[in-house]
Amino acid sequence: MFAIAVGTAVIAVTAWVFQGAGAWLVVSDPLRPARAVVVLAGQVPFRAMEAAATYRKGLVPEVWLTRNGTSDEDATLARLGIERPGEYVYSQQVLERLGVPRSAIHVLGPKTLNTADEVHAIASRLHAVGGKRVIVVTSKYHTRRVRVLWQRLAGPRLEALVQYTSSDPFKPERWWRSTPDAIAVTRECFGLLNAVLGFPLGSRRH
Repeated sequence: MFAIAVGTAVIAVTAWVFQGAGAWLVVSDPLRPARAVVVLAGQVPFRAMEAAATYRKGLVPEVWLTRNGTSDEDATLARLGIERPGEYVYSQQVLERLGVPRSAIHVLGPKTLNTADEVHAIASRLHAVGGKRVIVVTSKYHTRRVRVLWQRLAGPRLEALVQYTSSDPFKPERWWRSTPDAIAVTRECFGLLNAVLGFPLGSRRH
């Protein structure tokens, strides 16, 4: 009977952890004035839309866009003489359409292949302009990993307020019912584990 009770408890706890994984990944910081709001690569146009809303609140004077690197698909298209615009090009168009002046939009210089690269690029820009705080906009499922990576890679003197997109279609309470959500949660959990363990698998993956 004891073994059955223990087994039942283990199953119950496992099910609870499994169901709550999506919600656990979602974090958000209270917003305060910052040097800029940063749009991380991905999920066009939702992240740029959220950054535009933050800019219109008067919390930041600038919007920064990270420059996503070249994928295998991009490289193949380039060999065929076809250039595919980076995501930041579309994000800039979204920002301008939503009232952010072009003079306030800045694309960060180095190309980034993953979130760790983006954190380094943002921190470098902050050091260059003398800022101390940014607001970082990303997807709901990505917020906790962004916070962890910032704490580990950006240094103690720089602050990132993590904000998720209000129009994000991710459903944390039933993430396992959607293939894209399930893939996102799985990727984030492995990414977090890699970061917590000190990047034993490297930081070259999203």
